[in-house]
Amino acid sequence: MKKILVTFVLLFPLLSVLPALGFGGCEENCQKCHSLNKEEVKDIFTKLQIPDAQVMDIKMSPIKGLWEVSLENKGARGLMYVGFSKKYVMSGPIFEVETASNKTQETLQKMNNEVPRYVETSTIPLDNALVMGRKDARYKVVVFTDPDCPFCGKLHVELKKVIAESKDIAFYLKLMPLAMHPDARWKSQSILCKKSLQLLEDNFEKKPVPKPDCDTKDIDENIKLAEALGITGTPTLVMPDGQVVTGARDSRAITDMVLNPRAKEK
Repeated sequence: MKKILVTFVLLFPLLSVLPALGFGGCEENCQKCHSLNKEEVKDIFTKLQIPDAQVMDIKMSPIKGLWEVSLENKGARGLMYVGFSKKYVMSGPIFEVETASNKTQETLQKMNNEVPRYVETSTIPLDNALVMGRKDARYKVVVFTDPDCPFCGKLHVELKKVIAESKDIAFYLKLMPLAMHPDARWKSQSILCKKSLQLLEDNFEKKPVPKPDCDTKDIDENIKLAEALGITGTPTLVMPDGQVVTGARDSRAITDMVLNPRAKEK
């Protein structure tokens, strides 16, 4: 008992100053202790065998302990999260639990809105697309969508509102099932076998979709096309002027982007 008491007495002075030593550290302002510059990120890109990737921005991520790096690689834009140790990286998405919002998607949308990206629309074949609206519509918008993407389902509702209000706009849907959705591929195959827009809408309404009854190469072709265009997620819209718009938008915003395109920066 005396030994324990003596040990405590000896340690007490040290214990009493620990709060002072621990207070005011990186949990308050991580940039006091940590930094990441473009040269370091380029070195990370090289080690990950993506030496051509360009750094667009570096900032603190929503999760403390990670840097958020905006990048562009061969036309595709994305986000990478780099740990403070600079030994580990990860990709999103990061969700905020309280709001159920996709913080990664929000950053990508903001990035694409501030610095719009364009592709050549003539390189996009439309023969295997599902068409919403009149085929003779003046404006054609290409939409890369996934049957099991909840944001795609929300966008689909907005697309229906657009064509209900305007005969001049039509949407050409390219099914691009993402690997993170295990059932999306066979659903896409079934929908394309039937060439049925109704089946896609049934799916978005949580109605059952029959198993595919044919083989089709359209899905792989859509995925390859998306890769060539630098499109990595759904939903993604390609406007008539070639502007790439990631994420869902409401009907008014979509109509405005179609009818009043932004002037391209020279």
